Amino acid sequence: MSDRLAGQSALVTGSGRGIGQAIAMRLASEGAQVMVADIDLNAANDTVDLISKAGGAAWARHVDVTDRGSVNAMVGAVVARHGRLDVAVSNAGIMERMPFLEMTDDFWDRVIGLNLSGSFMVGQEVARQMVAQDGQDGQDARDARGGRIVFIASNSGIFGGRGRAAYGASKAGLINLTQSMAIELVEHNIRVNAVAPGPIKTSEAQGDIPPPSVMARMPLARFGRPEEVAAVAAFLAAEESSFVTGHVYGADGGYTVAGMMEG
Repeated sequence: MSDRLAGQSALVTGSGRGIGQAIAMRLASEGAQVMVADIDLNAANDTVDLISKAGGAAWARHVDVTDRGSVNAMVGAVVARHGRLDVAVSNAGIMERMPFLEMTDDFWDRVIGLNLSGSFMVGQEVARQMVAQDGQDGQDARDARGGRIVFIASNSGIFGGRGRAAYGASKAGLINLTQSMAIELVEHNIRVNAVAPGPIKTSEAQGDIPPPSVMARMPLARFGRPEEVAAVAAFLAAEESSFVTGHVYGADGGYTVAGMMEG
């Protein structure tokens, strides 16, 4: 891997497993010092062990992204340890389905609260820190790097899906949040982008082949790997994407753009 994030500090929420774990490992492999933040501290420590064995630098912290105090303390801990926060990846979330007519208020509130409200709080707290550090150390305004924020959205936020009213609404809201933050934060040298994964294999229980409804319309007819999402997130976290802000990058095998496939 490259060293394009060497000397930079990063945090990744929901990085105890799955896509978040892959992102934390990728950022560390490119030189970042990574806080592995997760509500499951044991899982976060497992990710840190994997990063350490690969020669990277990481440390674990418990965080509940639905609690403002917990999010604030997470950001403060990064700054206390590294002096600044360069990259924040907001990945923590849940993907659960329930038929619309059966959906309860509790279910709706839980999905929206974690996926959208949690991302809002993470985004706001890390942005406040990045604004505070923008232009420190006498940097020329053109060279200052306030920071980069990456959200993990979903192609479910782009079009509808059965049983996904809450999940899709949360991810659609997250996409708009990304765009709105990008507009407001650009003056502080903060870039905000999102990755929208499609069908990604994060557990053996999913099997080796996506369901027929997916295979029928996805040009790359296979599951994606967490590492493939991580590669896109790492690009958005690096200076290579210095002219990119407010965009949603699909990592979905062409699922979103395929439309109705025939033959």
